[in-house]
Amino acid sequence: MIHEERTYRSLINKDNLISFNLKIAESDLFISSDTNLTNKSLESLRRHRNFLEIYIKSHLEFRTSLLPLPEDELAPPIVRDMLSKSKICGVGPMASVAGAISEFVGNDLLPHSENVIIENGGDIFLKSKNELTVSVYAGESPLSYKINFAIKPEKTPLGICTSSATVGPSLSFGKADAVCVISKSATLADAAASAIGNRVKSKNDIKKSLDYGIKIPGVTGIIIIVGNDMGAVGEVRFV
Repeated sequence: MIHEERTYRSLINKDNLISFNLKIAESDLFISSDTNLTNKSLESLRRHRNFLEIYIKSHLEFRTSLLPLPEDELAPPIVRDMLSKSKICGVGPMASVAGAISEFVGNDLLPHSENVIIENGGDIFLKSKNELTVSVYAGESPLSYKINFAIKPEKTPLGICTSSATVGPSLSFGKADAVCVISKSATLADAAASAIGNRVKSKNDIKKSLDYGIKIPGVTGIIIIVGNDMGAVGEVRFV
């Protein structure tokens, strides 16, 4: 297991928000909200992880499949969401797990805070009443943290998920330093980032991967970084 020190968390603009860290097994959430919602967040995270773990015990292929699995109307809500969004993107359901956890915990916190930012290994769910600037972390690429884009409050809640072949433990068959996807659904953004990232074998694949990704229903914007090269498509407003 690769351990990546999440130094980028110190760069998240707290802007009068209270920030706290939650860890259960593989889930490592950095949450910012108007008040300290540690207990509510922990209860939500435990509940959704429990749903996943119980489901996986009786559906082992859910954890290992690299291809979409049939939808299951009897499954818990987080599992149903992962099955349906991964099917749209043509990947296995676990490709969307970090985004799904961020989104489901985030939705549980929305009644308690006007601002909620949840980052789970580079996969973000956010709701904000102010405009935010998001920086893209792309590992060793010279463009890491140099690419910044704005998120308008009326566009939130929103998912912003990043897949990388060079950073962190997530499985990628591509070579991109970062594939960042914006969608109303963090579950979908995470699955789409994996699907698009698998297609980027070199900088020559940037344009066709953007063309492929923006056709995925629900994807509103994409940024791809490979070394010194980058490309973007859709609703991405650079600042």
